[in-house]
Amino acid sequence: MIKRLRAEALTIYAALAFAYLMLPIAVVIAFSFNNPKGRFNFTWQGFTLDNWLHPFGFPGLGPAVRLSLEIALLSSVLATAIGTMMALALVRYGFRGRGVINTLIFLPMTTPEIVMGASLLTLFLNRGVATGFTTILIAHIMFNISYVVVTVKARLVGFDRHLEEAAMDLGATPWTTFRKVTLPLIAPGILSAALIAFALSVDDFVITYFNAGSETTFPLFVWGAARVAVPPQINVIGSMIFLVAIVLMFANIILQRRRGATTVTTVPPTAPAPATAPATAPVTA
Repeated sequence: MIKRLRAEALTIYAALAFAYLMLPIAVVIAFSFNNPKGRFNFTWQGFTLDNWLHPFGFPGLGPAVRLSLEIALLSSVLATAIGTMMALALVRYGFRGRGVINTLIFLPMTTPEIVMGASLLTLFLNRGVATGFTTILIAHIMFNISYVVVTVKARLVGFDRHLEEAAMDLGATPWTTFRKVTLPLIAPGILSAALIAFALSVDDFVITYFNAGSETTFPLFVWGAARVAVPPQINVIGSMIFLVAIVLMFANIILQRRRGATTVTTVPPTAPAPATAPATAPVTA
């Protein structure tokens, strides 16, 4: 029994760690079906589906979610485009200052968010830029680029450049090679980077709080609502975001597996060499 426990110790530890991580999400999903009698949604008071039938029934929740999704979509698309080009330049080209740029890429990932938020707010105020939608978008693009560059670089490091060389040897232009060879092969990394950027943008609170002005995103709405009430609709929206993220993650995994299956080529068996007639000695009279 003890030997079996030792053999399964790592599995048990991983299961407990996974359960610890998933417990808050399970509470959020469970309380999205709660039917509180008052303003507070802290104790279980009955099961209901009304919260899921009217997810935006709480005043102000719908505009906050819409704003968060708009900023997340725009920032993830722009950050993915800029970050992918930066990753290509850093991996494939040698230029002066390349090492410094590689180091600076990690600074937004290691700098505390409160420092970044306050620094951006100071920059915008000194330049006379009114805080609002534009400043939130700029801030989200800024910290998302680092994650995109790191993710796409990891994909490019293991990329076989001979495939591009073969395409150009067959007459493909650089743009055609990039569009039909390079881009499809690094697409899983780009998609992963876009999903990470989208999730970080939807989740961000500290940097958004400094640069939001009069705008209210979903995290800011949750923070404000938690001081006076916690409507179950907030749990519904959180559950929806989690379920959409899970679906997109599995879709990305399936896409990568299908791409991997299509790239596997089978070598046809070689035909046997034709039998040669045995050499005969010349006949002499």
